[in-house]
Amino acid sequence: MNVPIRKISFIVFILLFAVSAAACGSRAGSGATTPANENNAANESAAAGNNGTGGAKQDAGTVSYKAANGDITIPKHPKRIVLVADYYGYFLTLGIKPVGVSNYTFQNPFYEGKLEGVDNIGDGQNMESILTLQPDLILTWDAKSAEQLGKIAPTVVIEYGKLNYKDQLREFGRMTDTVDKAEAWIASWEAKLAEVKPKVQQAVGDRTVSIMQTDAKNLYIFGDKFGRGGEIIYGELGLKATELTKKETIDAGPGYTNISLEKLPEFAGDYIFTSTWTMESDGAATYDSVIWKNLPAVKQNRVFNIHPIGYYFNDPISMEGQLDFIVTSLTQ
Repeated sequence: MNVPIRKISFIVFILLFAVSAAACGSRAGSGATTPANENNAANESAAAGNNGTGGAKQDAGTVSYKAANGDITIPKHPKRIVLVADYYGYFLTLGIKPVGVSNYTFQNPFYEGKLEGVDNIGDGQNMESILTLQPDLILTWDAKSAEQLGKIAPTVVIEYGKLNYKDQLREFGRMTDTVDKAEAWIASWEAKLAEVKPKVQQAVGDRTVSIMQTDAKNLYIFGDKFGRGGEIIYGELGLKATELTKKETIDAGPGYTNISLEKLPEFAGDYIFTSTWTMESDGAATYDSVIWKNLPAVKQNRVFNIHPIGYYFNDPISMEGQLDFIVTSLTQ
């Protein structure tokens, strides 16, 4: 059987890496061990009141972090973080620049000029590309890949949407011993919101606002906890959603609703923030339809185009850019 030389060298590299790490004892208790039961970890995490805690000290350079995949020994001050999850803006806000991030991160316009020296790891499935970055901490959403990633470096599984964006920032602050920077950003952010909120509410009044994305086959309405500016529009600025959006998207469901084009008039607000699903998606089925063209928001020029990738993110840096656009759009 012919085995590619590259595959053999990669396997040998991993084995040597694992032996070396075990010998120096720098990763004892890391994600390389079998993860604890996820449900038990989640229950312990909930009891602690957050997604995890960087409390128990292991030695001068490590702490035990309670994650969705169990108690993971991580560096107290990680220097080479790889994100197989889209949290780049959180860490940059905390003064930490990860060494590797996903391809989606590189498509976010709000990160322009902020990615110098950072490697693109694509979709995060190429273990060799992650290994070459020599990470000391890996974050992922995917519990299934945590064991494999844990053979490279301590790996923490983050449960998407478990925490709101402020508490998620605080949690990353606890993870990396930078809580002071998290609280500083939150204080600055809340001061800015206090300044712009009255202006926006005065301009919009009782009118409703909708957030939607579309492609050739789907039409999504978003609420207050799934990115796309919803945390700002409905959460921080306190603007009104349509009754059906509130009922089916905000008060129930995962934070979004997939609707038919025929139902759009019932969900569409007096203002609409919209984009295609991705940069490559075809929105003609919606935007060229008679239904779309007859919406009051369309007729009254109250439709605002958002960046499909930039508004997918809900981290501090992305939300600062989103807030500026939302405020300008609604008050001009």
